[in-house]
Formats: sequence, structure tokens, C-alpha cells
Amino acid sequence: MSEATTEALSPTARGAREAIAAQGHWYHTIDVAPGVETPGWFDLRPIVDRMPWPDVAGKRCLDVGPYDGFLAFELERRGASEVVAADIGDPSEWDWAVLLREKGPETLTRIVGADPGAGFKVAHELLGSRVERVEISAYDLSPERVGAFDVVTCGSLMLHLKDPIRALEAIRSVCGERFLSAETIDVGLTLRSPRRPAAVQRGGADGQWWIPNPVGHRRMLESAGFEIERRSRPYAIPLGPAHPQRGGGGSVTGRALTRLVCGASGVAHAAALARPVR
Repeated sequence: MSEATTEALSPTARGAREAIAAQGHWYHTIDVAPGVETPGWFDLRPIVDRMPWPDVAGKRCLDVGPYDGFLAFELERRGASEVVAADIGDPSEWDWAVLLREKGPETLTRIVGADPGAGFKVAHELLGSRVERVEISAYDLSPERVGAFDVVTCGSLMLHLKDPIRALEAIRSVCGERFLSAETIDVGLTLRSPRRPAAVQRGGADGQWWIPNPVGHRRMLESAGFEIERRSRPYAIPLGPAHPQRGGGGSVTGRALTRLVCGASGVAHAAALARPVR
């Protein structure tokens, strides 16, 4: 943005840009004021309507693993009566592989800062949001700890967990009506095994463990006690303006496969709307 354009911003927009710049690292691209957005690594805005959303108007909702909070704020925007965002607060609590437990949190802190929830707090204030953020692991969700919710959402989290089924079972324990699950998928497996559930096991490399194909994602949900109601076609979440690989990261083959499977560039995902089986 040019200096002249910056001077033309309203005091509110100028203040928003200053708060955004002071935060530094942003995971999500979020519209926080007219003409002002956070420079995230990932931009869910073009694909959010491709997810199989339930009606959340008037519902009590939970977003698991919100990071900067895009889906939590989207629940609020769609009319949820109450939204809770549940996330861990310390990088040392992530599911690190054994050989990364010492250096992993230190490296992550250098990239995102000591408080992974800092971006959420800034966006929350700029949006005037009423979303409540609680610090708790997905593994520890229970009615006793957080209560029960009509609708639960979770995006791009299971690949970072050693035991995604355990986390999904915990989510089921607090989900009353519908669960919207959106997860990273492996495009190679999607093409090679379109009907058989499968997943790549990455062993914790780069903080990633399990990356399924779309059928594998749905089987994970079913294994945790959910029944699939609707699902999306594979889609790609675009890289945001701050992503290190924006403009050409990754292998040429990988980018070509993502465009083939998803019809666009970015990080391949699939989403499913499920209900807990009682």
C-alpha cells in the first residue's frame, strides 16, 4: 500500500493496520476492517463457501484448533449465538516427534512467536468479536471441561496429531448435532486410491503425522463414531500473501497434481459434515 493510500485510510483502518503490523506472524488472512486484512499464510476466504456448512444460526458452537480464528469468526458471522475457540497455548504442547521435542518448540517460537494465540487476540479485538478462547488440547475435550455444543468445526488440525482418532472421539463427546471437519489431503493418494481409505504417515516431520485421501478422512470420522451426511469435492486453500512458498514453492509435480485434483493451486483439502452416532 502506498504512503498516499495509507494516509487516506480512516483512523480505524490505520489503527487496524498498525495492530496487524505489530503482531508480525499471521496464519490466517482475515478481513478485520473495511479494506484491511491480515497478511496470513493461508487464505480461506475463496473456499469457505465450498465447505458443507450446517445452519449455525442461534447455535452454541465450538471451533477446535482455531489458530488465528478464521473459522471461529466465521461461525460468529454466520449467526452462532455463542462460539468457543479451543486451542493449546504453548508450542511445547504440540505433538512433536521424539527427535524434535527439544528443538521443535524453539524453532516454531522463532517463526510464530512465543504465543501462538496472539494473532487471535488481535483479530478478536479488531473485529469486536465475542468469541471466547479457551486453552485446552483437542485430546482433553469433554463435557465436564467445556460443556456441550450444537455444532463443532475443526480445520487442518488432524495432520498435526499423532492420534487423530483419539482427538475426534473427544470432539464427538462434546458434539450434539453436527461436526464440520476440513482436513489436508494427499493428492497422490487421492488419484491412486480414489475409493480405498489410505493415509501417508509422515512421522512428525515438520509437525505433520497423518495425511489421508478424502476416503481416508471420512473413514477417520466414521471410526470416531460419526456418520457422514455431506461432503465437499477436493479443494485447494490458496497460500496467503505472507506464505514463504507463495509464488512457486513445493515441487512442480506436486503443484500440478494439486491443480489436477482440486482445480486450483494451494494446499489440497476435503471437508465433510457429519453427525455423532448415538
